[in-house]
Amino acid sequence: MSGYEQGGASLTRKALKSWHPRHLSAKGDIEYNLRTLRNRAHDLAINTALGAACVQTLLTGVIGSGLKLFPRVKGELVGLTTQQAREWNKQVKREFELWAQEPLHVDYLRRNNFYELQQILFQSALVDGDSFVLFKRANPTAYNPYTLRLQAVEGLRVSNPNNVVEEIRGTHRLINGIELDSSGALEAVWIANRLLEEPGLNGELKWERVRWYGQETGFRNVLQICKDMRPDQARGVPLLAPVIEMLKQLSRLDEAELGSAIVRSFFSIFFTQAERDLPFNEIVGEDMDVKDFKLDSPSVTSLPRGVDVKAVDSARAQSSFEVFSSSFIKRIGAAIGIPYECLLKNFQSSYSASRAALLQAEDVFRQRKAAFVIDFCAPVYELFLMEAIALGRIDAPGFDEPIKRQAYLNAQWINERSGVIDPLKEVNSSILKLEHGLSTYERELAEQGLDFEDVMETLAQERELLNDKELDTPRDS
Repeated sequence: MSGYEQGGASLTRKALKSWHPRHLSAKGDIEYNLRTLRNRAHDLAINTALGAACVQTLLTGVIGSGLKLFPRVKGELVGLTTQQAREWNKQVKREFELWAQEPLHVDYLRRNNFYELQQILFQSALVDGDSFVLFKRANPTAYNPYTLRLQAVEGLRVSNPNNVVEEIRGTHRLINGIELDSSGALEAVWIANRLLEEPGLNGELKWERVRWYGQETGFRNVLQICKDMRPDQARGVPLLAPVIEMLKQLSRLDEAELGSAIVRSFFSIFFTQAERDLPFNEIVGEDMDVKDFKLDSPSVTSLPRGVDVKAVDSARAQSSFEVFSSSFIKRIGAAIGIPYECLLKNFQSSYSASRAALLQAEDVFRQRKAAFVIDFCAPVYELFLMEAIALGRIDAPGFDEPIKRQAYLNAQWINERSGVIDPLKEVNSSILKLEHGLSTYERELAEQGLDFEDVMETLAQERELLNDKELDTPRDS
């Protein structure tokens, strides 16, 4: 024997000889099991506290109240001075906010604005593995010159017309609603008008084929928000997939422990009769009536001869439930990339330990935020900017040239930073980063949900008012 044959690949060691797992392609490992994974993950996400915490923690950390656009045109590549580039960024941001803030301007179904759609799409992708966005067009209005609309689609509605996992159509393959061409590249998606098991709906079940890219324009028609883990993967995997069994078992343990605590909370007493026989489940005799006895304020009561009272002891040795469940929650948090403290919102350690947990969570948030920007925010911004330029509301000479196009599309997407443990230390950290050129005022303010331009204008107005009243400004005092 040589190499792994003496260890992990051994077929003779007692601990390994009956262990024969199979590692298949993405289709075999994911696509054929996706329906069951989704159903179980969805149930855990909406019906268990810990499952909901896993999803909500990532949603809050990655999206928060919404990723805000901060255009960053590379002026030197498009012939703009620093001041001109700054004015261009401000104008684009104003135009984007005009469109993004109003549900009627953004959502094809008129329900949510751009930032609310971010939350819906990201949460749906976490629970079901992926979510989809269709680019639609609608007539402009008096208060919205743009025709771009977004329609959010749950991953459940993307399926094969025959409700099978895989289907071959000529040289194309359909895998769970994703159509691939002969080379395996994305060709189209198949979207059902409803789910097969949807209760109360008897209309005809139909599928619509939507090409991934427009044949004439080459622009995106549909977006898929998901986190790929395999090269040939067609659909996303639910966030809770690796911990489904553990979450379910913990949920059952929670219910059993809660039920046991409720039973113990009742104080029960039984009357026992020693010298005479009474019918089953009946303690009423000639000399007594159970109605004569009741629990009241402290008192001394004499009972008839031969009658005794026994109480069910509600005391119980301290349970190990907390320690036992905590060890499993730590493993669940590690599997999905969220530290135990952040998952349970329980920071009882030192500042350094709590800070380390938050930093570990920030690494995961940053990674998923970058992926979401690539999957959703950047493509939407590109189509929006193209329409704004076509309408003449934004001036972008040379936008058709590839390098200049990328220079105009350069942008940052920032959301508000979560609350801090020690505000003074965080402020000092921001000051040091600004002094040494490691950050910008705009980024530091954006992470607090503030706009740099608005803050600067407000500060100038306040300083002018303080000077008029002959009062010291904070910087002077």
